[in-house]
Amino acid sequence: MIQRNALKSWKLAAPNAEVILFGDEEGAAEAAQETGARHIANVERADAGPKILRSFFDAAQEMARHEVVGYVNCDIVLTQDFAKAVTKVSAEQKIFLMIGRRWDTDVREPIDFADATWSERLQEQARREARPQSGDWIDYFVFRKGLYLGKMPELVIGRVYWDQWLVWKAREMGAVVVDASKAVMAVHQNHDYGYHPAGKTGVWTDALSRRNYELAGGRWHLRTIDDATHVLGPAGLKANPGRRTRAAARIVRTARDAAWMTAMGLTRPLRRAVGLGKKN
Repeated sequence: MIQRNALKSWKLAAPNAEVILFGDEEGAAEAAQETGARHIANVERADAGPKILRSFFDAAQEMARHEVVGYVNCDIVLTQDFAKAVTKVSAEQKIFLMIGRRWDTDVREPIDFADATWSERLQEQARREARPQSGDWIDYFVFRKGLYLGKMPELVIGRVYWDQWLVWKAREMGAVVVDASKAVMAVHQNHDYGYHPAGKTGVWTDALSRRNYELAGGRWHLRTIDDATHVLGPAGLKANPGRRTRAAARIVRTARDAAWMTAMGLTRPLRRAVGLGKKN
């Protein structure tokens, strides 16, 4: 239900958009047919099962019929404010990445898209019951074709760090990174983490998440929405006034954490020798 809500909303958000659904999960082909999306079943996967991000990022950039493309997690409902933001940013910037915060909302039944007020009602529910997540949670990415083509390590989706690496990579390539949170209300339909045996904890801490961290290049190659160079709001596209202050604070925090982890590694043999590393 969550995925069908998302797919249908994308088609309505931008009627001329091409929606491509990647994956061979049960029901994917039927959902694509029902919503008018293009279905690509063959996706490269890691040994443990999760999709490898570059396999469908590269494929989408090569096959998409539009110059501007985007990736959206399949639990995100979008409305026409999303299409308007994409049009605005792409008209002003040649090399860009548009991202934004999500609103975690309980959606317990299929959205009635036949009701002309469905988007207003859903957004009102989100404002009433939810609040935007922090800049660490990134669920959509919009950019021109070719930005990431052939440039991604074997990061897997369904774990952490891949999204923050995408932001870092865009900045590393000189792209303008736009925080569209004030212009786009992306409604995240709350769900459990039943796809992982250990639930949400496993998504954050298992071997594949650690591998994502290593492939990303560690903490220095991770950025969030707060690192955006620009902000899109009612007044248009403006430079992000707090970016440099937050970036400096992040550098200090990251350096401190790195020093702490190094010290812990160097002193581990001594701590084990005196019993500090043992559990009672």
